[in-house]
Amino acid sequence: MRKILFFGALAVAATLVLGACSSSDTPPGHNADDVTFAQQMIAHHTQALEMAKLAPSRSTNPKVLDLATRVEQAQDPEIKQLQGWLTTWAATPDMPGMNHGTTPGMMPTEDMAKLEAAKGTEFDRMWLAMMIDHHQGAIDMAKTELTKGGSTDAKALAQKIVDAQQAEITEMRGLLQS
Repeated sequence: MRKILFFGALAVAATLVLGACSSSDTPPGHNADDVTFAQQMIAHHTQALEMAKLAPSRSTNPKVLDLATRVEQAQDPEIKQLQGWLTTWAATPDMPGMNHGTTPGMMPTEDMAKLEAAKGTEFDRMWLAMMIDHHQGAIDMAKTELTKGGSTDAKALAQKIVDAQQAEITEMRGLLQS
């Protein structure tokens, strides 16, 4: 009888331990999709900041310069917020296998080099077109977060990104047509 009770207790303990280990790698309140969203969006926003920082030395269009400033002002704090979540979630800030050419909206190195070489109206048109694509990629990632994410805070940021960047896309399309 003792052997049966011992093995029964051992089985219960093993089940509890394995159950705890097999749960998500992240603490409650968020899931792996939230971590992926934060990792991707940090890299994505970082590239947007790189693009925005090119504008003052290459554009003379006050509307492009204003938009570049607003991109910096919005996305830099979001990067810090995302980094804070990753720290809290005990996740790495880097996303393994992140590829600028295949991640939604990320500009390949060659396109970034072309943008860096451009000046004046050529820069403005290239910057606006590239930033529209870049923003659309961020919107796509944010919509995935809204569908699959578990963190209410991350989902709130995702919705904010969708709203703000869709408005900026509309503005940039107007600038390209003028």
